[in-house]
Amino acid sequence: MKLILPARLPFSLASVIHSHGWIRLDPFREEESTGGLAYIAQLDSGQVTELHIQEVPGGVSVTFDGDLSDEECAEIERSVTWMLGLDQDFSAFYQLARHELRLASAEQRAQGRILRSPTLFEDVIKTILTTNTLWGATIRMNNNLVAQFGSPLLADPPRRAFPSPARLAETNEETLRTQTRLGYRAPYILELARELSSGELDLEALKTAGLPTPDLRKRLLAIKGIGDYAAANLLMLLGHYDFVPVDSWALKMVSQEWYGGESVGRAEVEAAFEPWGAYKGLAYWLWDWSQEG
Repeated sequence: MKLILPARLPFSLASVIHSHGWIRLDPFREEESTGGLAYIAQLDSGQVTELHIQEVPGGVSVTFDGDLSDEECAEIERSVTWMLGLDQDFSAFYQLARHELRLASAEQRAQGRILRSPTLFEDVIKTILTTNTLWGATIRMNNNLVAQFGSPLLADPPRRAFPSPARLAETNEETLRTQTRLGYRAPYILELARELSSGELDLEALKTAGLPTPDLRKRLLAIKGIGDYAAANLLMLLGHYDFVPVDSWALKMVSQEWYGGESVGRAEVEAAFEPWGAYKGLAYWLWDWSQEG
């Protein structure tokens, strides 16, 4: 089956795919031969299907196997629209970016959209896995989670969907620590899965809650394992760019760009992008550090 989904222009699937490292985390996969994106999705019905997404004039095509119901197709449409930010409008940001050399190409490249998972649950877990570790370890931990707890794709069982909260809620901390090798993150992920599975927490509601950024940030910080960096990263994924996700890379680049290599802290990073106001996180994300000042 195939769906054609429109995107608010300008749009570039390649820009979304390469917006950050999520493309290297299962169940995402880049289809290099076509320039497309694949994702193994477990639908609300329990059906597991692989989505193949390619850019077409004005949007994307989504192909998948199976005789799915209208409701399942509608779920896929909602998921892909969210994952790729097809309805996001960056015109106000582009207007500002035209006057900054380091961001002047953002509109031409249709940059701004950041690849998201279908659920905020998956993005929260993946973000927790990026904290206090190297990127290679993040990939290992994430892919272990999928391999051990994800539902298999019938046509290719070794490939699996991201595990549901209910599935993770059934395991225990020791398994997550020793077999999945999540370390100190194990209790955070287990508690979050159990809160969602029991209905105690409705994480997905935050995607459409329409909360002001400070209130949304408080909700995110209330999740165990989410600190300032992780909250800023998740706010970016939710379309709120008021905070810069400050990590060692941000400190290094801001130090080199504006402080002659001297040691800087969070305050200096935030101050460097303060002129961008509600878009300062996005300005940081897309800043072309390769250009000479």
